[in-house]
Amino acid sequence: MLLISIFLVTLFLAYSNGANDNFKGVATLFGSRISSYQTAILWATFTTFAGAVAATFLTSGLIKKFSGQGLVSNAIANAPEFHLAVAIAAALTVLIATLMGFPISTTHCLIGAILGAGLITSGLKVNFATLGTSFILPLLLSPMIAIFLGAGIYSLSKYINSKFNLLINQKMIYVCHFISAGIISFTRGFNYTPKITSLILIIDYFSIQGAMSTIAIAMALGGLLNSQKVAVTMSEKITSINQIQGLSANLVTGFLVITASQFGLPLSNTYVSVSSIFGVGLINKKCNMRAFYQIVLSWILTLPIAAIISGIVYRLLQK
Repeated sequence: MLLISIFLVTLFLAYSNGANDNFKGVATLFGSRISSYQTAILWATFTTFAGAVAATFLTSGLIKKFSGQGLVSNAIANAPEFHLAVAIAAALTVLIATLMGFPISTTHCLIGAILGAGLITSGLKVNFATLGTSFILPLLLSPMIAIFLGAGIYSLSKYINSKFNLLINQKMIYVCHFISAGIISFTRGFNYTPKITSLILIIDYFSIQGAMSTIAIAMALGGLLNSQKVAVTMSEKITSINQIQGLSANLVTGFLVITASQFGLPLSNTYVSVSSIFGVGLINKKCNMRAFYQIVLSWILTLPIAAIISGIVYRLLQK
């Protein structure tokens, strides 16, 4: 029953992840009104699923990192109760944020959940050095880098266009915008699938490929059925954008996420996506600072909330 529970809760986590994350890659398509919500979410679902399928054959590096190994002892990281507590805490945290319309990081939730359960079972023996250098530092730096690059790329495109009076090929921008959104969604599926899959590999029945395929389907369903509130936040509440601004933000997001994937860093696609859009909005002087501050607050709260839930669940499972 414990293993079945791990399987079901992990699928729920994958579904919640899809609901909160799948639309982020195509938010600028809908925000700049070059596509409808339905077209954007279908494109996001297709490309995210393609990335998840690719991950089943090409990556396994993040599986070990997000199984808890390196943060806690192998004996604890391989315990069914540990996996179940982490999955429940991360899933609930992502679900709550999704229902409230906040785009948060599933990566951050997983880290918090691993930390919470780890503190209950290991106390201060949790490897905080690994936590800081491998997880927290990249997650803190990525928004700042994305804001800077988003503002810089859009400023450069404005300068070049005004300096040389270039005639912008709208059809080419349209195509590039869709391609960039697809690349972001593809890399998101490629990056997140192994992280979530790590929670169910304790079940001997699953191969890595079978587990990843199952997670990919759950993520796709979550995005199709429950992305609306996060979509409104990402596309409309942070700033108003046009095609050039949206493409600029996507180029920054795609570059950072792909670079992080190459080096195996658990970079948050959420932080990069939101921050690059915000960076463009700074130059455009149409940022909704209140909405952005609320999003940042949700980012700050996700790790401790996930840690608290995970710690409580793990203690209950021990009893």
